[in-house]
Amino acid sequence: MRILLDTQVFLWLANGPARLNGTARELLADQGNDLFLSSASSWEIAIKHSRGKLSLPIGPARFVLSRMQRFDVTGLAVEHVHALHVAELPHHHNDPFDRLIVAQAQMEGLSLATADRRLAAYDVPVLWAD
Repeated sequence: MRILLDTQVFLWLANGPARLNGTARELLADQGNDLFLSSASSWEIAIKHSRGKLSLPIGPARFVLSRMQRFDVTGLAVEHVHALHVAELPHHHNDPFDRLIVAQAQMEGLSLATADRRLAAYDVPVLWAD
């Protein structure tokens, strides 16, 4: 399975997977699955940290990259086609980061690991993490 982690799921995984439900923990730990993190999530983490809305034990660059390496998560760059695909999505969700992540999951054929129930309205396979 190829799984795109939304920002919250990545943070739960990175800070100790106890917040994840049992199924999500198993799937994210399974070496047969490929895990991805959008560069949009790195951007969201950096913004929230710089605004004081997200506390991290180290700076966001070291935190994200070290946790990606620890959990064997591959970075997924935001391409122009991903960004432009957002215009094709129905407006079920107002968060621009989540909308971009949904667009990437759709275009790249990825399942989306999330706890955000509003994302179920989109045409994307969802792995519920909570």
